[in-house]
Amino acid sequence: MSASDQRFAGKTAIVTAASRGIGLAIARRLVDNGARVVITARNQDALGAAALELGADRAIAVVGKADDEQHQDATIATAIEEFGGVDLLVNNAGVNPIYGPLADLDLGAARKVVEVNDLAAISWTRKVVAASMGDRGGAVVNISSVAALTPPAGIGFYGASKAMLLHLTRQFALELAPKVRVNAVAPAVVKTRFAAALYEGREQSVAARYPLGRLGEVADVAGPVSFLLSDDAAWITGQVIVIDGGATLTGGVE
Repeated sequence: MSASDQRFAGKTAIVTAASRGIGLAIARRLVDNGARVVITARNQDALGAAALELGADRAIAVVGKADDEQHQDATIATAIEEFGGVDLLVNNAGVNPIYGPLADLDLGAARKVVEVNDLAAISWTRKVVAASMGDRGGAVVNISSVAALTPPAGIGFYGASKAMLLHLTRQFALELAPKVRVNAVAPAVVKTRFAAALYEGREQSVAARYPLGRLGEVADVAGPVSFLLSDDAAWITGQVIVIDGGATLTGGVE
């Protein structure tokens, strides 16, 4: 896909947690390919800078927490008022404040993980369908993780929440067909601030476990997400694309 490809011309997307990292890369790819985007995140300054980078005529920033229903309503209302509707949704928001075995799990922190990683995705999806996609159709992509596929060391509850997100993806795909397609991607370690603890200070040794010899870049995720949102994936729903540099072939993912 080239930057001159306008496959999303006339389409409007909402991308959560898009002030930086994977979310911003996805929003940038969609804008480059003709979409208008409404991006969300908690930090006003970072989100405003991201919207300026994307282009004032193509992007609108709405500040708020992904699991706040009033924020969700305001974001969707903004997309409809400014751009006429919502065609695409990327549930990218995620948190992981927990590290360690399940035996030591802080249940309060665990509830927050589920609120953001799972319940927020449910809420965003059903709200955009009720407000727009139910009539005009559309596509949703959920950002999961390879931690959802096999038990990871130290981040087991995060992996469990992302496994739930994969099940929700399939369930929504079944329930919302044929008007709305719902798919997911499951990245391994991508070089972002969110994942920094998994590779900082030892990137070479971590990357050595990946058959393709490097960690992921944000563009490695933005491309497959763009594909799943596009008409090239018009007969694909309820699926997950694993984006891992081959790491799951060797069990090399942390």
